[in-house]
This record gives sequence, C-alpha cells and structure tokens, in this order.
Amino acid sequence: MAKESTPQTIYRKDYREPDYTIDSVDLTFRIDGAVTMVSSVLRIQRLSDQPTPLVLHGIGLGLQEIRLEGKKLAASEYQIDDTTLSLDNVPEAFELSTTVALQPAENTALEGLYQSGQFLLTQCEAQGFRKITWFLDRPDVMARYRVRIEADRGRFPVLLSNGNLTDSGDLDNKRHFVVWDDPFRKPSYLFALVAGDLECLTDSFTTADNRTVDLRVYAEAENVDKLDYAMDSLKRSMRWDEERFGLIYDLDVYNIVATNDFNMGAMENKGLNIFNAKYVLARPDTATDTDYMGIEGVIGHEYFHNWTGNRVTCRDWFQLTLKEGLTVFRDQEFTSDMHSRAIKRIEDVRMLRGHQFAEDAGPMAHPIRPEKYIEINNFYTLTVYEKGAEVIRMIHTLLGEDGFRRGMDLYFRRHDGHAVTCDDFVAAMADANNVNLEQFSRWYATRGTPTVSARGSYDSESQRYTLHFEQSLPFDDTVDATALHIPIRICLLDADGNATGNCKELRGDVFDLRTPTAELTFENVPAAPTPSLLRGFSAPVQLQFEYRREDLQFLAVHDDDPFNRWEAMQRLATTVILQCAAEPDREPDIRLLDAARDLAKDQASDPALLAEMLALPDLQTLVQKTEIMDVHGLHQARTRVRRAIADHCVQDFAERILVPGHFQRYQPVADQIGARALSNVCLSYKVAEGYGHDIACRQYERADNMTDRLAALRCLVMEDTDAGRQYLQDFADRFAGDALVMD
Repeated sequence: MAKESTPQTIYRKDYREPDYTIDSVDLTFRIDGAVTMVSSVLRIQRLSDQPTPLVLHGIGLGLQEIRLEGKKLAASEYQIDDTTLSLDNVPEAFELSTTVALQPAENTALEGLYQSGQFLLTQCEAQGFRKITWFLDRPDVMARYRVRIEADRGRFPVLLSNGNLTDSGDLDNKRHFVVWDDPFRKPSYLFALVAGDLECLTDSFTTADNRTVDLRVYAEAENVDKLDYAMDSLKRSMRWDEERFGLIYDLDVYNIVATNDFNMGAMENKGLNIFNAKYVLARPDTATDTDYMGIEGVIGHEYFHNWTGNRVTCRDWFQLTLKEGLTVFRDQEFTSDMHSRAIKRIEDVRMLRGHQFAEDAGPMAHPIRPEKYIEINNFYTLTVYEKGAEVIRMIHTLLGEDGFRRGMDLYFRRHDGHAVTCDDFVAAMADANNVNLEQFSRWYATRGTPTVSARGSYDSESQRYTLHFEQSLPFDDTVDATALHIPIRICLLDADGNATGNCKELRGDVFDLRTPTAELTFENVPAAPTPSLLRGFSAPVQLQFEYRREDLQFLAVHDDDPFNRWEAMQRLATTVILQCAAEPDREPDIRLLDAARDLAKDQASDPALLAEMLALPDLQTLVQKTEIMDVHGLHQARTRVRRAIADHCVQDFAERILVPGHFQRYQPVADQIGARALSNVCLSYKVAEGYGHDIACRQYERADNMTDRLAALRCLVMEDTDAGRQYLQDFADRFAGDALVMD
C-alpha cells in the first residue's frame, strides 16, 4: 500500500483529552440536485493552558470557504490535507465557519451523508461525521446542534434531524426548509439527517412527569400498514424505562425512520432513530413471532440508548461496551419482562455460545474493552456487545436488582451530559453499594472464554456434599490472570426436585469464585443430591461437570431453574445423538425418550420453555462437539433420534397441536407465542413420525399468520414431501413481491 494509506494502530493508553471543545454547532444543508452544500458555524473553546494548533477532522470534503470570526481566510492561513484542517494562532474562544460541497450519490462508503435509493441518509457512528463537515469528530466532544435543511419539496417532502422542530416554511422555486434544535449536548456520531418522500404513523406518549411527546414512525408509503407494532413497541419501551430505571424521555418528539435502503441494522441518533425496514415492518401474514420479538427488542435497544449512550456517552471508542453492553443488557431485560424470561435467556445464551464463544476461541479474541485497534468499524463485535452484556449481568447478579438500580441512579447523577469510561460505570456501581469490584473489573481486560471445572463428592456419614471448583483462562496476557471474580448460582436438589442442604459461603444462591481453586461445603444433606450449577447461566464461562445421563434426565424434568432444565435436555440430546452417529446400529437412549414424553405431558410449565426443550440441538451445535465434521452422519443420527422421540411420544404430541384458528385473533403476546411454538414443535415430530402430513397441509392452507404457515411449510420440506414442493411454489407465488418475506 502507499505510505499515506498504511493503517495506524491506535492504543487506549495513548488517550489524551482534546485541546479544544465545541460549545454549539449551526449547520445548514442546501440539497440541490447532485450537490449538497453544508455550511457550519462552530463556537470553539480552547481547553489547554497553552495555545496549540486547532486540528479538525474531514474526509472527502470539497472546501469552498473558511472564516475565522467572520474573516475569510486565505489558503496560506490554514493547512489542509486528506484528513485534517489545521489552523495556528487561534484565539482562546472563537467562531469558525466553513462551507463544503458534498456529492451524496457518489458516497459509496455509506458513511456521512449518502444517497440510497431515493433518500438521503446519514450514518455517523463511528467516524462518519467527518465526511459531512470539518469537525472535532471524537465522542468526548459534546455540543448543542441547530440544523437547517433546505430542499425541493416535491422530491424531499420530509426533512428530519435531531431534536425538536422549531421552524419550517416555503422558499422560492418550490423549495422548503425546516429547522431542528437539539438542546442536549451530544457527540458528532449521534448526528442524523433524513430527506425523502415518506409517510408516517403518528401517536403520542405521556411521560411520568406529565409531558406529551409526539411519536412518529416513518416508512415508504407501501409499508405504512406494517408500522403499528413498532409504534406499540416504542411506547412499551418508554414506559418500561420509566418504571424499571426511572429514566424519562427528554425531547418533545421522537422520530423513527424505517427504510429498505438503510445499510446498517439500526442507529440510536438522538431523537431520530434510523432503521433498516427489517427491524420495523410487521404484519401477521408477513412476519413471524420471532420477527415481532426482534422488532420489539431492536426498537427498545435504540430507545434505551437515549440514556445509556446518548445522555451519557463514551469518552473514546475503546469504551464502546460502556454503551453497547449496557444497552444490550437493558433490551434483554425489557424483552424478558414483556414475554418469557426463560426463553429470552435461552435465546441469548444460545447465540453467545454459538457465535461469541467461537470469536473468543479464535484469532479475533479480544477483551470487551480492547487495548488497540486499526480500523474502528471492526470494533463492533459480539464480544463488545453480547459478552459485554453478560459482564453487566454479572454485576446485576452480584448486587441484586435494588443494588444495581442504586448504581444506575448514581451513574446518571454523576455523569449525565458527559463522555465517560467503563471504569466510571463500575465505580458508580461499587460506590452506590459500598462494595469492592476491583477484582471483578478484570473481566474488562480478559480475552477468551474462562473454563470452570467442577466435581462433587458426598459423605453419607457426615451428610455433607462438597463441590470442588477450578477456573482457568485460555490466554495468559490478562493482568493478574490467575483468577476472575465469577458469580456461580447453585442449588442442590433432592430426589423430589426440592432444594436441600445449606452453605454459609453462599450469598442467597450465589457463590463468588475468586480464586483459582475453591471448595464449597453443604451441610445437612440427607442423601446424595443432584447439583444444579451456573443457574440462569450466571457467568459467560464453559462449565465442565460430569453429569450422568440419569442426572440430566432428572434435571430436565425436575429442576426449578428454567435455563438449567433446557441445558440438561440439550446436553442429554447432544450426548445421545453423538453416540448414535458413532454407533449407527445403536437405539437412542430410553432416558432421552422418557424425558421427552414427560415434557410433552407437562401441563404446568411454560409452553414456550417446553418447545425449546423438545427442539433437538442443531447441526452447528453438534458439529462443535466433534473433532471430525461428519455433517451427513450427524444429520442422519439427529433424524433417527427425532423419529424415535416421535414414535415414543406419538399421542402426547398429537394432544399439544393446535387446530388452525385456535386463537380468535393473532397477537404477538407471550401466551400465544408459547402455545404456537409448542404446537409447531409437536407438529414437526408428528410429521417426522409419518402421520402428520395432512395436519401440516391443513395448517399451511388455513393459517392466518406467518408463524404457523412457515412452520407447516418447514415440516413438509424437511421431510422431502411432494406437498412440501407444492407449497414452496405456492409460498413463492404469494410473497414474490415482498422482499422481507422472501429473505
């Protein structure tokens, strides 16, 4: 590569505060044909004691003019290159004005201001704002923004930016203008602009402090009939954040834009969230229950950023998990409170193990707060987001709900309106609860997935049960890598599934593993128990404990921790499938079949949980448990086990299948979602058994929602039936014009 394009490594240790800050920004966008003129007025204040050059960031900007305190500067009075604009001898406080010419249609980087389809959109996180105007484009420079947009009314009837709409009107030549004012300081990565021809769904929300907030969800005209659930999700998010964390929305309007042309998933820009249509559009005939829950979660996630990311933001990009890990935790809690907590936990852990653990085990392994980067856009990883959320969850486990809330309250009291670090967050949690989290903080610097090995021993004479623990890390480059603080939730179960024994070293049901090895002794244990370990997946670790198959069968049926019930069933099924793959003539273990029958008969448990437990591990999970990837052999073994379960539980599955139209009206609510999930899992077993094809065909033809139609289609296709091929063609004919459905 050319010398000037050689990537430079950026290190966290090299952070230094900015020499200048920007108090306020006035931006004017004049959208006219292929060119958009951007004029900015920056009110800048020097922070350093000594005069230093002002260095602004910019990429691909056609500089037209620059003025200092109103005086137009000659080319000899500043220095400019491909990425910076520098001025020497500037005053301590001053006003700097620039005008640049942009060509959004030519911006193929899809950062800054770009044209996609018929729209102009922005994407400024992480460093896209420097492609809009010259600026101190770093997250610790927070300013107030006033934005004026001018454009042709016919082509761009909707003009949106951050904040509150303070003025609008007509201009000459069929043009119009709007003015948006954001009274809250924000970093440049949260700037947003949307210009295009959009329709909107409107509603309002009354906040806890009795203010009315106008809510608007925008989309292309043909998609407006799919916006209702997104609006409902937004209102639920706003109410939940008030009730759970005492956080109230602060602007007079909240805008969401959903467009097929947005190249990211979603972006939390202050007061103007921009979404890809996939995460907003839903109608029962085109979206599954999973789609609905995904929309609710992403709508919530971007709204929750208003406080955890916008009002309090990152000092530098090394602190990305400060906002993303915390906000992922918050959206997980939101979904858990809205639907099934057990199912949400299972889904999150399945994704973590299937994808983030793989990242942790490979050459991309890095801490949730990395120490260096070359390309900032490669920073947005599952480790930073999902493992970051698990670290926040461990803090919640250590402090409890009340303690965590105290920490959050202190965090906002201390840091509202500021750009801070992960250390500031942990300090607020520790100070609010008068606890020491110094050892726990090592999680922020640790890469790789820790392993916790456990074994148990029972002494019938003393009626004591002892658990022996050992922790290890895959890499030795962590500061004091000998031990992390790992919260492990534990319960011992007797033969009836009740808790047994007592242990003075537990805080409630949490054991704080702080040393490389440890022992935990339970007293008054009348008989050998079955341990339920790492309940709720209380830490992002690989747990090693040698359960017998009868132990796993017992836990699947009797454990009162939903996650560990699912875990036991998955582990038992994985063991049996792998054995059948290695020994093709062996019959599937009766203990798995009996456990499945007990679950199929279970009328007391959450149907959604039973559906997850009855679903066999997928091929990706199975392949990870083998040294040689015999995909065909694993598929055959999995199919054989599935049919054995179907034969063993034939009548029980039949009784759990819902008839089409069971519910009078489709709703994506917890009880319906769970009932549909269990019904469709049972239907898949019925079809696998060879006697459910007619039921699946009727369900496909009569379904009033995509969840049931797609489930029936999947059953028929996976069994390679003529009906499956027929209905695939029917599906294509029905939905050929809907890109999201076809995806």
